[in-house]
Amino acid sequence: MQLRLRQFGTACVLALALSSVAQAQQDEEKTPLGKKMSAMNTAFKAVGRQLEDAAQNASTLEQLTVIETNAKAALAMIPAKKQQVAAADQAKFQAGYEAGMKDFLATVAKLKASIKAGKNTEAVAIYDQMKDMQRDGHKEYRIKKAGAPGGAN
Repeated sequence: MQLRLRQFGTACVLALALSSVAQAQQDEEKTPLGKKMSAMNTAFKAVGRQLEDAAQNASTLEQLTVIETNAKAALAMIPAKKQQVAAADQAKFQAGYEAGMKDFLATVAKLKASIKAGKNTEAVAIYDQMKDMQRDGHKEYRIKKAGAPGGAN
């Protein structure tokens, strides 16, 4: 009987921990910028899964349009992390964010051109570059998620 109570207690603790992580993710996505970034991430993952298959180029271009539309909207937004930056550095922080988003948009345009030209091998290299840009941008401009290892977002 005590073993079952212990197992039940452990299951309750695990369920509570998982629900707090899910709540933290929902809180992040409630911001307008978080919603745009979430939509971009979903499309970005879809592009990565189908990029090597030239038969899916039309779908890949649709996903890249989703990324481009949301990135353009996100360009005009302010990252929540800006509030954590010293007042004297906030303008520089915002300018860096905007420059990074513009570079990302330019890379999306290069990827679209490669897909339209049927150069899927070249597109994979551009996609890898975009992943690096995403990782670096998140390290710099995103508030670190609770429980996330250092630098990984």
